[in-house]
Amino acid sequence: MPNSLRLVLLTGLSGAGKSRALQFMEDLNYYCVDNLPAPLLPTFVDLLRRAAPGQGRAAVCVDSRSGNQFDELPAYLDEAANLGTPFETVFLDCADDILIQRYSESRRRHPAGSNLSVQEAIAQERDQLDAIRQRSDHMIDTSETSLSELRDRLADVFGTTKGDVAMAVTVMSFGFKHGLPKEADLVFDVRFLPNPFYVRDLRNSTGKDKAVRQYIFESGDADSFLAEIERLMTFVLPRFAKEPKSYLTVAVGCTGGQHRSVAIAEDITQMVQKLGFEARTRHRELGLGVPT
Repeated sequence: MPNSLRLVLLTGLSGAGKSRALQFMEDLNYYCVDNLPAPLLPTFVDLLRRAAPGQGRAAVCVDSRSGNQFDELPAYLDEAANLGTPFETVFLDCADDILIQRYSESRRRHPAGSNLSVQEAIAQERDQLDAIRQRSDHMIDTSETSLSELRDRLADVFGTTKGDVAMAVTVMSFGFKHGLPKEADLVFDVRFLPNPFYVRDLRNSTGKDKAVRQYIFESGDADSFLAEIERLMTFVLPRFAKEPKSYLTVAVGCTGGQHRSVAIAEDITQMVQKLGFEARTRHRELGLGVPT
C-alpha cells in the first residue's frame, strides 16, 4: 500500500505567527502538536505510521523552545525521512521591527531568555534557525500578512492530499519604498510607467480606479509590458508546476504600491487564470494587518 501519510513541520521565528498557523492546520483536519521536542520527531513519525498505516495528516511545531536540541533538527528530519515519510517544512519569518512591536504590544517574554533585549533575542534566534530556514520547502513572511491571508496560503498548499495539489499563484502589488516582499518568486518593476501620484486628481485614488488605470495605460507601454509578461508566464508557469511547486508568488512593484503596481497586478492575475492556473490578487500596501 502506498504511504499517503502527510507530515508538515511548522517552524520559524518566535512571534511570526506559528501558533495561529497551527490552528489553521487543525482547521484543515491535520492532527496538530505544538512545541514537540526535536529529538521526538522520529518517534512521532513511527507512532503515526502505526496508528494510521498508509494514510493520515499531521502538523507539528518545533522551534527554538527546544533549546540546544533544536540545533539537531535537520538530523532528526533526515531520520524521520528514512522511516519513509519526510516532512514538508514551513518556515514563518517576520521583519525584526514588526517582531519587536508585537512583543511590545503583547508584553510577552521572548523564549530566548530574559537576559537579552528583544532585539538581541531575535538576532540570536535567527542564527539558530538559519540551517532549518535554508532547507524549508515553504517560506511565509508574516510581516504584512493578515490572518485571513495566512489561512488562505496554508489552505492553498495543504488543503488537499499530497499529489492532488495544483500550483496556486498569488499576484502581489507592493511599494519598493516599503521593501521587497520576501516571499516573492518573481518580481516585476513597473516604475517606468506613468505615475498617477503626480496627477492631483488621481493621487488619492488607487490602481483599481478606472481613471487611474486609463492614465497608466494611455501611453501603450503598459500593454506592451503585459504582452511580454504573458509570453514569460506561458513559458514558466507550466514548468514551475512540474517542479513541482505548490505555491508561486508574483510580485509587481512601483514606488508606493498604490497605483501602477495595483493596476498591473490585477491584469496579471486575470492573465494567469486564463492560462489555467488558480490565481488570487493581494495588494500589500492597500490594507495592512498582521498575525500575532
